[in-house]
Amino acid sequence: MYRTLATVCCLALLTACASTSHDEEIAAPAIAVDTPGSAPPEPTPLPERPIPESSVYPLILAEFAMRRGDYNTALDAYLEQARVLNDAGVASHATHLAQYLRRPAQSLEAVQIWLELEPDNVEANNTAATLLAGQQRPLEALPHMAVVARSDVQANFPLLLQGFNQIPPPQQAQLVAGLNELVQEFPLDPALLMTQALIHAEFQQFPESQAKLDTLFTVDPLQHQALLLEARIRLNQQEKKPFRHIEAVLQDNPEDTRLRLEYAKLLTNTDMAAARQQFEILSAQSPEDADLLLSLALINRENGDDLVARAYLNQMLALDARSDEAHYYLGRIAEDRDEQSDAVRHYQQVSDGRQYLAANQRLGQILIESGQFSQVMDWFNGQRTAVPDRSEQLYNIEADLLSSAGYLGASREVLNRGIAAFPDSTALRYARSMVGEQQNDLVQMEADLRAILAHDPNNATALNALGYTLTNRTNRHDEALTLISRALELDPEEPAILDSMGWVLFRKGRVEESLSYLTRAYAAFPDPEVAAHLGEVLWANGDKESATRVWQGALLKDPNHPVLLATLERLGVSTTLRTLPGTEVAPQQ
Repeated sequence: MYRTLATVCCLALLTACASTSHDEEIAAPAIAVDTPGSAPPEPTPLPERPIPESSVYPLILAEFAMRRGDYNTALDAYLEQARVLNDAGVASHATHLAQYLRRPAQSLEAVQIWLELEPDNVEANNTAATLLAGQQRPLEALPHMAVVARSDVQANFPLLLQGFNQIPPPQQAQLVAGLNELVQEFPLDPALLMTQALIHAEFQQFPESQAKLDTLFTVDPLQHQALLLEARIRLNQQEKKPFRHIEAVLQDNPEDTRLRLEYAKLLTNTDMAAARQQFEILSAQSPEDADLLLSLALINRENGDDLVARAYLNQMLALDARSDEAHYYLGRIAEDRDEQSDAVRHYQQVSDGRQYLAANQRLGQILIESGQFSQVMDWFNGQRTAVPDRSEQLYNIEADLLSSAGYLGASREVLNRGIAAFPDSTALRYARSMVGEQQNDLVQMEADLRAILAHDPNNATALNALGYTLTNRTNRHDEALTLISRALELDPEEPAILDSMGWVLFRKGRVEESLSYLTRAYAAFPDPEVAAHLGEVLWANGDKESATRVWQGALLKDPNHPVLLATLERLGVSTTLRTLPGTEVAPQQ
């Protein structure tokens, strides 16, 4: 497709440069009378504009780059010449190519040059509006949308609401005012009415939103987005039959599969049985649609009907459509039914795609739990050979499975091999640092975290991990405080970092400050380890009643958490909590 476009672009470009002038008007061609026997009329010569000598080579370079498929080089050349030549043809080519390459900054630059030369061009205005809306600059996009609307082309006004709740309120107000002005000009524009309805719904102004929808339905009674918004409004207002309008439209238009699909998806949030019914209608209409079969399989699995789910998944396999998902979910069902060999067989057939890593993780877990360690190694080695682009992730999965099962030495060997293959891998080095900490090899732990920080000084996770370990396992508390403080600057609301800050402050004797951080951490993330820290600080501060309540809650969540149990044992309070109802602590090993 793009070889043809390259030739067209080049011809159009050279024609535009050679035949137009910014200060000359093109004469209207004379109308010739076709007289029998007369010779074809000579074409009216067009005024010529020579290509500047400095632009000839860049334009030829762009043409040959397009022919080679080197679109980035072509775009750079076209964009440069668009700036130099001030030619609408060149600017439009640069815009189209930048959009094809999904380079929004260059697309916007090119289309702005195009608009300077052709401010009323509908395509250019529509492109600029779309790009600006995508960058959450709706106020700049709105005038371009208005140009499109005035050309009798339907403008996509709802695009202006991308990220609407994230722009400052004054800008929201300006956008609403601008839309209201346009409604005076286009009172029955369906996209404009839809946009206003969406804004009213965003502000919980449901009657006003419904009023806009009612007007819209007089213009376009089958507008899908409007029907779905109306249903959501009625759901929010807890009406007894929130989907009655959609159901009436589908009754009259049973072949409207797109609306039925959106309706079915909406039902999955409220009524799985009704959703399944709609998906079954869709599947009957399109029996070989793998997307619908997968939806039906997942809905039936959600409803606990694995037999029907398997039937749909096997139907996908028979059609050879979305086979990876089919094998993955068949593996999940087999696991649930304790049919581990079948699960492994299905996971092994998942090829590189969305489910690939998850399938490998589950397969490896089954093999490790059944003691098949050599098979684990053989499988992951084979996968790294078969899918080399996934090697780094596969090393990480294999090592994580081994360390989670308590095989720290084997996990570290896998990570050593992974880091030898990927020496700049932050993920593998971080994983090895955590294994090193578990093995009490703090030298290795610190070396790996320091290596990460040498490459990425602002890695908040590595800063926090090193600071927390130095707090917990050494007396280097001043150094730990510096590291954790830097991590907190980078990520001030992260509960793990708040916990580390509270813990290091406690270790430095700054109890009141410590409580502030630990309380915030526990409120955001009530993890048993955070509970252990908060409880210990409360206990040390004399508030044993509050400490006990915190520990009780954590024990109810995880009665065998190692850090929590070690804390209680060290403080001599585990026997007290052991007798509390529902918080029996397992015997210490």
